[in-house]
Amino acid sequence: MKTIIETPNFNVKDSLTEFVKLNVEKLEIISDKIVESRVFLKLDKFDNKENKVCEIKVSLPGNDLFASKHADSFEEAVVLTVEAIKHQLKRWKDV
Repeated sequence: MKTIIETPNFNVKDSLTEFVKLNVEKLEIISDKIVESRVFLKLDKFDNKENKVCEIKVSLPGNDLFASKHADSFEEAVVLTVEAIKHQLKRWKDV
């Protein structure tokens, strides 16, 4: 599976990049048919604490899955988004 991480308008630390890759790679346990995963890390312009956004788009043969979550930190947003994608993958697999 190919993983692409995009961070528009800011630089990301290597530790965060590795954290994202490790969490997204766990999706391969559920399905080995994943072709590509695109991860977008963004900062919302909200005044509240939950201004870190993680969006993940997973490409499968004939289908794409998408999830987006807000959180206090990028790490938390990544974990929440990966969990949402896992749920979608399990439902996709059962169909």
